[in-house]
Amino acid sequence: MIPAGVQVFVALEPVDMRLGFDRLSGLVRERVGYELTTGALYVFFGKRRETVKVVFVDHSGRCVFHKRLHAGVFARLDALEPGTSHLEVDLATFDALLDGLPIAPEAPAPEPRPKRRLH
Repeated sequence: MIPAGVQVFVALEPVDMRLGFDRLSGLVRERVGYELTTGALYVFFGKRRETVKVVFVDHSGRCVFHKRLHAGVFARLDALEPGTSHLEVDLATFDALLDGLPIAPEAPAPEPRPKRRLH
């Protein structure tokens, strides 16, 4: 459970989902301008928006949460101003993103991704 009042920052540019905790921590510094130890959640999406990683630090250590949806892709957030590298979102928006839901009533639903073939 995420405590109320936690800041959530979403990176707008996709990242390589092979990156681990240390490199993602560096991206937090580069793209958001904060240190990971602030207690906020930092969200990164893969290029195809099939996967998401959330990095954070809690009282017991460093954490990486990795999720892939069963079907569909994660919603895309748009920058409010050109050159913006990240957005701060509220917990309701964060929950909707992780569930693969559209993030605003006027936003179209994410395009479904094609089913993978098993050979």
